[in-house]
Amino acid sequence: MTMIGNNIQQVRARLAQACAAAGRDAGEVALLAVSKTFGPEAVYAAAQAGQRAFGENYIQEAVEKMAAVAAMPPLPAPALQWHCIGPIQSNKTRLVAAHFDWAHTVDRLKIAERLSQQRPEHLPPLQVCIQVNVDGGATKAGVAPQDALALARAVAALPRLALRGLMSIPDDTPDAEAQYAVHRRARVLFDTLRAEGFPGFDTLSLGMTGDLEAAVRAGSTLVRVGSGIFGRRSYAA
Repeated sequence: MTMIGNNIQQVRARLAQACAAAGRDAGEVALLAVSKTFGPEAVYAAAQAGQRAFGENYIQEAVEKMAAVAAMPPLPAPALQWHCIGPIQSNKTRLVAAHFDWAHTVDRLKIAERLSQQRPEHLPPLQVCIQVNVDGGATKAGVAPQDALALARAVAALPRLALRGLMSIPDDTPDAEAQYAVHRRARVLFDTLRAEGFPGFDTLSLGMTGDLEAAVRAGSTLVRVGSGIFGRRSYAA
């Protein structure tokens, strides 16, 4: 087994333990492998180990990576699923609409409208999460919690998009209880919006390598793990 395959097994074991500790079924929480800055070979190795959902932050890099992976020997079904988890600028909406299956970082109606307009007709609707700045971090993207419902209603009304839930990336903290507290705020907001009856509103995208236990305890349905699967990233200077 490759190092990446072994890491995926370890992360899945962590998820299972976290679910058991929270009294949840392990099948309630999906794993998103965050492959930003890693090449197509790393994605292919993870896919060979059974991983099918991949998260990318850098849109142009992701599109090139998708093409490279598609040119490799065919993988068994199901097909790979690509999630945009990085900021979406107006000049990148067409790439996201044409190439991704999910967009987790919609925090403005303008971006949602462009994604809706530019989603090709031959593709299924783009699955969308609204990014919420739950802890009010000054440098964090995301709609303010008090504005999330209005944005959700507007997004849900757009064609070619399917509103699926909320996503949040709170500031880092090493304290597990602090991690849980901020994730819990996202969960409360998620439950408030879900009570509005949006069809298919079932995804709470919370938690990364360092805080997945707290996120699962709070109610996350999808955790985004990068370094725990692929190793430490090396960013160009």
